[in-house]
Amino acid sequence: MTVPHLAPVVQAPTVAAAVGALRHRGLRLSSARRVVLEALFATGHPVTAEEIAGGVGGRVPPSDLASVYRNLEVLERLGLVRHVHLGHGPGLYAPAGSQHEVVACERCGAHAVLPARLAEAMRAAVKRTVGYEPRFSHLALPALCPACARSTNP
Repeated sequence: MTVPHLAPVVQAPTVAAAVGALRHRGLRLSSARRVVLEALFATGHPVTAEEIAGGVGGRVPPSDLASVYRNLEVLERLGLVRHVHLGHGPGLYAPAGSQHEVVACERCGAHAVLPARLAEAMRAAVKRTVGYEPRFSHLALPALCPACARSTNP
């Protein structure tokens, strides 16, 4: 399992803002980095590096997978991108400021993004109860999706 980068989150709500933040930190905007950023912002939900390399359904040009991973690593180290793990599958990547907290089915692998208010309420409940400040951003919360739960409990 990869370790989450703990760089402060850079609030960049658009590709243009992310490009500005990248340049402000002294890095150039290569065409490969632009494609990765455009892919992350075009989808509106967390995606795999493989989906980015494949062009996310024609939204961006296809890329070299190794290049996508290298750029995701750089962008994550800068605080522009975060990733989440859904168990044994590939990591999912999203713009860091988007706060995509994910719940994933332990059986079939389906996943859903939690509403921000629900994730915040869960964090507050954990802190009130045990004093810890939970971060759900690196690992998905395990659960059973509605279909798998129905098949388990007839």
